[in-house]
Amino acid sequence: MSRPPAEVVARAESFVRAEAGFAQVTTLDAHGYPVSRSMTAFLADVFSVHLVQRRVHRRLEQLAADPRLLVTWVGSPAPGATNERPHVFDLGRLPARAVMVRGTAEVMDDDWTWQVYARHRTEHLARGQDRAPSRDRDQVAADLVGIRVHPYRIRLEGFAEGAQSYDWRVGRPLDRTPIQGAP
Repeated sequence: MSRPPAEVVARAESFVRAEAGFAQVTTLDAHGYPVSRSMTAFLADVFSVHLVQRRVHRRLEQLAADPRLLVTWVGSPAPGATNERPHVFDLGRLPARAVMVRGTAEVMDDDWTWQVYARHRTEHLARGQDRAPSRDRDQVAADLVGIRVHPYRIRLEGFAEGAQSYDWRVGRPLDRTPIQGAP
């Protein structure tokens, strides 16, 4: 595990906020298999992630059963990227940039969900991105659920020299040990 220099972190954060677009959010189904979907995900402080989604999504049931998830943003190679010494195979291509956040989901209350929704809705409207339905506070409470992802591990690829990557722990893993005295 190697923690990246501050300039690598800054490049990765800028990539997510300004270039990456949709993220792939991976949860675990009832049989323990990964299920990925593309959705909007907002990078917050220290690699925590905010998700705001409709209440009908199956991923909410999956997160209730197992709150561990992975949020991934992938994009084109960084300007000036190289791959002079591939580790196993030479694909003749440059490595993509990727930011991966492994973490644990926490459901936001209605006020927190509204704050995240309203802030990002305002930012999108300011950029002319106005095709999504506009919802008032009551509609947000009725239709949407906010999720905060508490990061456990972060992986950055394609933001440093060559194909160098960084993978480090920023939080604690989910405590999966049985509760003492539980049946």
